[in-house]
Amino acid sequence: MASKRVREEEHEGGGKKVKVVEETVVVKEKKVKKDKSEKKEKKEKSKKEKKDKKDKVSTESTPQDEPSHDTESLDTEAQRKAEKKAKKAAKAAKKAAKLAAEVTVEPAAVEPTETTDLDPMASYTQPAALTALPQSEIDAYLTTNQITMTAPGTTYRPALDFAYLTLPKALRAPLSGFSKPTPIQAAAWPYLLAGRDLVGVAETGSGKTLAFGLPAVRHIQRLDAQAGKRKGVRAVVVSPTRELASQIAVQLGPLAEAAGLTVACVYGGVPKDPQIAALKRAAIVVATPGRLNDLVSDGSADLSSAAFVVLDEADRMLDKGFEQDIRKILGATGSAASRQTVMFTATWPPEVRALAASFMRDTVRVVVGDSPDGELRANTRIEQRVEVVEPRAKEGRLVELLHQLQKGAKKDDRVLVFCLYKKEAARVESTLQRRGLKVAAIHGDLGQGQREQALEAFRSGQVRILVATDVAARGLDIPAVKAVVNVTFPLTVEDYVHRIGRTGRAGLSGLAITLFTEHDKALSGALINVLRAAKQPVPEELMKFGTTVKKKEHAAYGAFYKEVDETKKATKITFD
Repeated sequence: MASKRVREEEHEGGGKKVKVVEETVVVKEKKVKKDKSEKKEKKEKSKKEKKDKKDKVSTESTPQDEPSHDTESLDTEAQRKAEKKAKKAAKAAKKAAKLAAEVTVEPAAVEPTETTDLDPMASYTQPAALTALPQSEIDAYLTTNQITMTAPGTTYRPALDFAYLTLPKALRAPLSGFSKPTPIQAAAWPYLLAGRDLVGVAETGSGKTLAFGLPAVRHIQRLDAQAGKRKGVRAVVVSPTRELASQIAVQLGPLAEAAGLTVACVYGGVPKDPQIAALKRAAIVVATPGRLNDLVSDGSADLSSAAFVVLDEADRMLDKGFEQDIRKILGATGSAASRQTVMFTATWPPEVRALAASFMRDTVRVVVGDSPDGELRANTRIEQRVEVVEPRAKEGRLVELLHQLQKGAKKDDRVLVFCLYKKEAARVESTLQRRGLKVAAIHGDLGQGQREQALEAFRSGQVRILVATDVAARGLDIPAVKAVVNVTFPLTVEDYVHRIGRTGRAGLSGLAITLFTEHDKALSGALINVLRAAKQPVPEELMKFGTTVKKKEHAAYGAFYKEVDETKKATKITFD
């Protein structure tokens, strides 16, 4: 005899309730037989006890507490039958539960935190879980990570965790190696995924490539969902150097591959034909401004379908005189209204602001660092030492420093040595090799293949010392550089800050040693200001050169030219 019990379950992912029938078999016959057997046994035992007392039977008779062999066999058989029926009942219940689990439930229309691959049109919507966080927790995150955000219109909270992002499963896989977003990623992603133009001001090594790479891929997916998958370049990333362009292309590779997209890397110093062939297959192009502008001018690159443009290290590109190339490239991509434009920069000078005002709309600005106005400051995690030396003593002192920096347990530490000129870099490389040090170099007199080989040897640890000119001072992500040595001070204090920024990355501490001579005394005042701002000691020998800061001269108009912030609205003047 069996009984049925009905229960209701609410399946996860939807509000629909499903009735599940559970069948429980109750074996009453088993219970009845067992009860009768136990009563009969008790009666027989009590009769035997009375008879034994009365007749005074000897102890050789059958013990009172042992049932007879016939009773025992009957009891065992009944038990076997009962167990068999119980197994059948359990099996039936298990089968019913399995059928209930296989019931398919149509999910209700809710706002998911993870989209399916069939829903690439979903843009960013701030999830309820993020909105529910107390404002004090958000404020603490912004303060701790020194994040300042300026956003016209709709504002978003930083995505403190990857779970707050609306992404297809395929794009979550490349993120699995990271525990949580970096500050620039957390602050920028909500705005970029929502389609906003954005300027990010942050130090190199802060995760900027992924900050713009993920939104670029999502932007292309949404375009393809709207108009159907098509050929042609849909996203452009412009960077100042070949090495940085190559690095960005490698880092974007896993993201693009997960979305079924191809990345092409375009830069000068190598033949054009392979790059032109790669452009025809690419959805994302990473390029230096000079080579990309050449390809656009001769008709080899068509950027008319590009709707997502990134200017990485924008301030450095302007410093190198690429402004006209950048303007031509942006002009080839279409109007600002049909394009999402993203700019990442280490500083926020007037010329960068003017470029942003020309090509961006309703721009969001995210600054990560202790300078909300975007002024350049040295990383406070870097210990800065300045040694005033005689010009001829520099190379001898460099050898001494390298032996000290790689002594004993520190023998495997990576050290980056900066020189000002190509010839100087080649000479220092030869000097160090003659002293028995294993060293590689990158500078403008080397071919692209040689430079890439040297960088790879330094990254992999085959060589522990890399001699470089300022070509490697910006953007390159060389992990675990323990120390930077400036053999010759750069031409500007901005380049100095970017040089020493090769160490102390990803939250780690670093060391920067600068050999300063009387030839560099015109920059002593600016260097002293950087040291003081970072709360670093200022040597007395350096103070003797003076603290005056020389005013910057405009390239065309000289020292009396005044920069105007074009992003500010003009003041209306009324005459009486």
